[in-house]
Amino acid sequence: MNYEKMAVTVSDLNSYIKNKIAEDEALNAVIVKGEISNFKNHYTGHLYFTLKDEKSLIKCIMFKSYAEKLTFIPKDGMKVVVFGSVSVFERDGIYQIYVKAIKAEGTGDLYEKYEELKAKLEKEGLFDKIHKKKIPLKPEIIGVLTSQTGSVIRDIINVSTRRNPNTYIRLLPVPVQGPGAAEEITKGIKTMNEKNLADVIILARGGGSIEDLWPFNEEIVARAIYNSKIPVISAVGHETDFTISDFVADLRAPTPSAAAELANPDVYELKQKIETYKNRSRLALKKKIEIMKLRYEKSLSSKVFTDPYSFVNEKSMELDKYIKSLDVEIKNKYNESKSKFMQQLVKLDTLSPLKTLSRGYSITEKDGKIIKSKNDLNKNDEIEIKFFDGIKHAKVL
Repeated sequence: MNYEKMAVTVSDLNSYIKNKIAEDEALNAVIVKGEISNFKNHYTGHLYFTLKDEKSLIKCIMFKSYAEKLTFIPKDGMKVVVFGSVSVFERDGIYQIYVKAIKAEGTGDLYEKYEELKAKLEKEGLFDKIHKKKIPLKPEIIGVLTSQTGSVIRDIINVSTRRNPNTYIRLLPVPVQGPGAAEEITKGIKTMNEKNLADVIILARGGGSIEDLWPFNEEIVARAIYNSKIPVISAVGHETDFTISDFVADLRAPTPSAAAELANPDVYELKQKIETYKNRSRLALKKKIEIMKLRYEKSLSSKVFTDPYSFVNEKSMELDKYIKSLDVEIKNKYNESKSKFMQQLVKLDTLSPLKTLSRGYSITEKDGKIIKSKNDLNKNDEIEIKFFDGIKHAKVL
């Protein structure tokens, strides 16, 4: 028997199995419940995880277009119900669930409440950046609201003392989960403010399920944070956990340790920066002095200092030139005016009565008035006759 002719390729086999599964309507719409493990939020936006129970597991993938519709972030250990279809990934020869929707089992109501409160507070402006208070650069007292037992407070103390040994940590113990926790947290925030117990407040707890973190999703806690005059850093859960407190707080830290880092400047790093700035200032000042020295030396070698009278002499020569030019201008103006005056004088002389008298004419006056007609005179009138060289008195006969 020729087995080589009967053999199919791996690709053909995987394709055949995929088609067979696709023909099964029951596998095209499955609802499966289990616990999430090996969860990975890929940079492409796709979600990869394994769904398991006590006896078995199955791989799952949720493409970005469906993942964007989720109202929460899945994580390892979360019990969920998924809806999707089963198919074969031909390249690797594995079958998996192609998930279209996920619902957290037993916590669906909490997520709905979470989204409702988030939308309400966001609409009121409690999340707006304009209301965010600035975290002090170097707080002297850091108030911590968390459980007095557990690793959270130890992590905050360790990180704070490492970064700044002079920081004083003031712990106000509060329950961080369970009934009454939200009220105690609210009371703690108000006490910190009323008694001015800190420069900045860290609100912290470790990770957990949505039920464990629920006190930080309560409206009374959110409003207490918003009304706090002291800046609040929220460090609730792990990096992938988001609570209402994170959105209202002045600053959100992914972990309690990160909150301690954000609240405490690294004094050793600050000292190094100060030293660096001192060196930069020293070098900048030295360079500035060198530049000013070069400018000074250059100025001393300029003509103003080597031959100070040269400038004065040049300006004096220019002044002499202007004086000479002004003198010529004045003389020209005088001669021009004199010529015009003589011309006018000749014209005036031509029109002068004296000029007429010099040609043999005379002017006869009576009582200071010029006689223009013989009818103006009577017998025995005394008159004056003006000649060009004098006046004679006469009497009419």
